[in-house]
Amino acid sequence: MRLAGAVLAICFTAGSALAQPAPGPSPAGQFAKTTAATPAVSADLTREDVGAWFDGFLPYALERADIAGTVVVVVKDGNVLFKKGYGYADVATKRPVDPDLTLFRPGSVSKLFTWTAVMQLVEQRQIDLDADVNTYLDFKIPPFDGKPITMRELMTHTPGFENALEEVIAVKPTHPQLGDFLKSWMPPRIFPAGEVPAYSNYGAALAGYIVQRISGQPFPDYIAQHIFAPLGMKHSTFLQPPPAALARLLSRGYLSAADAPAPFEMLAAAPAGGLSAPASDMAKFMIAHLQNGEYDGHRILQAATARQMHNSPYTTISPAFNRMTLGFFQLNRNGQRIIGHDGDTRFFHSSMALFLDHDVGLFISLNSAGRASDTFDLREKLFDDFTDRYFPGPTPAGKVPLAMAKAHAAMMAGQYDGSRREDTTFVSFVNLLSQTAIHADDSGRLVAPMTGLNGEPKTFEEIAPFLWRQVGGKELLAAKVADGKVVMWGEGNDPSGAYTPVSGYRNAAWLLPALELSFLALLLATIAWPVAAVMRRRYSAPLAQEISRARRWMHVAVAAEVLVMMGWLALIVGMMSTFYWTWAPYFVSSAMEKWVLVLHLLSIVVLPLATLIALWNVWATVSAPAGVMAKVWSVVLAASCLIVLWVGVVFHFIGLGLSF
Repeated sequence: MRLAGAVLAICFTAGSALAQPAPGPSPAGQFAKTTAATPAVSADLTREDVGAWFDGFLPYALERADIAGTVVVVVKDGNVLFKKGYGYADVATKRPVDPDLTLFRPGSVSKLFTWTAVMQLVEQRQIDLDADVNTYLDFKIPPFDGKPITMRELMTHTPGFENALEEVIAVKPTHPQLGDFLKSWMPPRIFPAGEVPAYSNYGAALAGYIVQRISGQPFPDYIAQHIFAPLGMKHSTFLQPPPAALARLLSRGYLSAADAPAPFEMLAAAPAGGLSAPASDMAKFMIAHLQNGEYDGHRILQAATARQMHNSPYTTISPAFNRMTLGFFQLNRNGQRIIGHDGDTRFFHSSMALFLDHDVGLFISLNSAGRASDTFDLREKLFDDFTDRYFPGPTPAGKVPLAMAKAHAAMMAGQYDGSRREDTTFVSFVNLLSQTAIHADDSGRLVAPMTGLNGEPKTFEEIAPFLWRQVGGKELLAAKVADGKVVMWGEGNDPSGAYTPVSGYRNAAWLLPALELSFLALLLATIAWPVAAVMRRRYSAPLAQEISRARRWMHVAVAAEVLVMMGWLALIVGMMSTFYWTWAPYFVSSAMEKWVLVLHLLSIVVLPLATLIALWNVWATVSAPAGVMAKVWSVVLAASCLIVLWVGVVFHFIGLGLSF
């Protein structure tokens, strides 16, 4: 059971955007200082040096991770410094990756085009960043805690939407149109707007729909006319699938190079991740932003608008590490101002970084998830090493008194949920399997569940009040505290998300082991039922009539409960597998709603009834002349049924909601 939980947790959290720690101001400057990072001297960022460096880094990395192909481009001072493809765009035909022509799917990097389109309409005074977005819609987003959503909150991933899976991705061209998708599958809001960062594909798609409504053009057409055309991005498109002339240039997508190629991924939330583009086109987009909206004499943004987009950090946890700007992630490292975005589909994994003070941009995209989802570590390692090689600089350092460190570490210790989660549907069960535990060691350091390339948990030491830095590294953690309690914390690698404390009634530290033992007891009882019946008949050892009747019904109820829970587990595993197994692409489609309804109805009947029958069995067994072990076992089964019922209520197996 714990293994299944780990697998689900990995599948569920994969695809989260990554960023890098920022050296920004400390919340308590009297404790913080900076020390020189190594290397102290940068390598020269020349075509020859960067080419040799990538040639040394990428071929081995691709082979080790079993990735079919990748493309990388570096721009500097308004020109392409280096671009190259490695590996294959199509393994079967040995078609090589061409940085000028091979179309990759950059996933959520697509959002930067959506946010750029929004800012075009902002500078035209057609969108107000701080107005209720309902002003621009033909349907209504309900308020939460009396607060509406603004475009600024959409751009900083703070609208408070619950995460959602339904109809997000498919491989058939029958996926819903953008407006229909947004109206039919609106996720509930679980946080007040502007308070908790929680990455939202729905929010980005909503912004794209607003662009579509205000401009009067379909979203792909608007981007083509107002961004692709002025930048000369002739091989890029948001159309899904791309037109025939571009479709033949697409890279195939793979789980690993050894696997069969996957079908083209269709995203209903197209503005959140539907772009197809070659690296050379992405280079033009990077240059335009590095030059404050201008490329080759053509403007996509006024300089003031571009600077506003790049330099408006939005603080939700701490100003001391990376935050969201208007659509861009801060990726600051080594004292350098860096912004960008990562992007992931099931098969393509990409990253863009803009070094604002050096007029340098880096884009990489991989067409495979890798043998063990290695693309996430590979991408992070490449960014870190590139930055440390060419842009070394100071890194935050400091020390707090030992007593303070121990007290703050003790406050942080506990179980947390990621903010990008489902809370109101049965998929919230994944939260139980994927809670994050923070521990405090005897020296006042934090031990986090995130692991480095060596597979070991990362340890953090406090360098300023409620600001921690990775021991032996540069990653930061920070916490927001209110009334003497940690209300959320975040990691510098992900300014679009946070972790919030888990209430005791759903804390995995006790509930997950209790559920595992309960399910095991119920499963054993189900398996033992026919065996015990045969043994009693063989040895002529019938039960007392009252015990026999209660025991018989208990076995029926327990078997039914096991089947219902296995049904839920199969459904949830199937939904998570959609993102990693190419043979199961439709588990997150609305076609699954009928099975969701069946399981809800069965849960409403079976889980409470099984608990009542198990309690009746306890009474019948204790009241009759039964052995001690029989009495204890009846109590164990009743407790197991109560735990399963508790989980069913808390995680919405008992309910009638069909959306997920």
